Amino acid sequence: MSDAEALMAQSHVLEHARPLTLDGGQALGGVRVAYETYGALNAAKSNAVMIFHALTGDQCVASPHPVTGKPGWWVRMVGPGKPIDTDRFFVICANVLGGCYGSTGPASLGPDGQPYAMRFPVITIRDMVRAQVGILDALGIEQLHSVVGGSMGGMQALSFAANWPERTRAALVIASTARHTAQNIAFHEVGRQAIMADPKWKNGDYYGGGKGPDNGLAVARMAAHITYLSEEGMHEKFGRKLQDRTEKTFGFDADFQVESYLRHQGLSFTDRFDANSYLYITRAMDYFDLAEEHGGRLADAFRASKARFCLVSFDTDWLYPTAESRTIAHALNAAGAPVSFVELSAPFGHDSFLLDVPALDRVIAGFLKQ
Repeated sequence: MSDAEALMAQSHVLEHARPLTLDGGQALGGVRVAYETYGALNAAKSNAVMIFHALTGDQCVASPHPVTGKPGWWVRMVGPGKPIDTDRFFVICANVLGGCYGSTGPASLGPDGQPYAMRFPVITIRDMVRAQVGILDALGIEQLHSVVGGSMGGMQALSFAANWPERTRAALVIASTARHTAQNIAFHEVGRQAIMADPKWKNGDYYGGGKGPDNGLAVARMAAHITYLSEEGMHEKFGRKLQDRTEKTFGFDADFQVESYLRHQGLSFTDRFDANSYLYITRAMDYFDLAEEHGGRLADAFRASKARFCLVSFDTDWLYPTAESRTIAHALNAAGAPVSFVELSAPFGHDSFLLDVPALDRVIAGFLKQ
């Protein structure tokens, strides 16, 4: 039986009845949150696991992508008998606020019937989580078994555990951070400037006018993708090998395989992602600072939490290196929260949480079985 046959996703859209109050001070009305569910909710409503996706992810955690047709971004992790076992858990994954796969974002229509574009309010990670908490309220789930997330998904898991401490019994945070560093912000700013420098961006008002700022978005994706890989992995995969040629062209075509790979990553990304969403989501990540939200001391963010925590980092991840997870672990210890922390060895860099790392499978399965 294939994964597609074994696991059926149910697609839903939550429409918030009341305006969502945002950290920026605005109230956003008519908020919709698109999400998928897998497995069955038990009678006690105690077996729900909420998975938060990363920057370029979506709600299709274990179902074919509606645009690309590719398998879900974590299909190796979610399903019957898999580490996040849908025979045991009711799994929820939503498209974030500001996204472009059914949840309210810059491409959504505003009250005047026109796309919000850059009129969309700047949002935060906590705003994203706030929108998703509404799903739990609608389903009558008072407390999750656990929240799970990698990268930006890990930020959401941390925000959930800190700001809605009574709503989950466990939090699994993978390859993530409690705040963005100057270097993190700098890489995102390069991407945003690439988008905004594209003449087809048109100050964000490119909807309905043919192609948008695909060139700028592709460059943004290329720059970001470099941060997801490790030097070791790139050397092993590409080295200085030439692409479909035996000699250099002494021009500016993609002579090297790594150049061709990055161009492909950039162009394919434009087929499935909205440039304005990229601006808003990266800005939310840059604003994220869990300590700042709680008086400047990270430990205070977790004072009210009774949840168990598991932190996972990777030795080749230079985007959110192990030191970032260690900082969170120290804060949890200071708050008296039960926490386990492991650094795994993998050659894939930051993207290790999405790829074949059997040790990660064992950590996730073991933590969720407790």
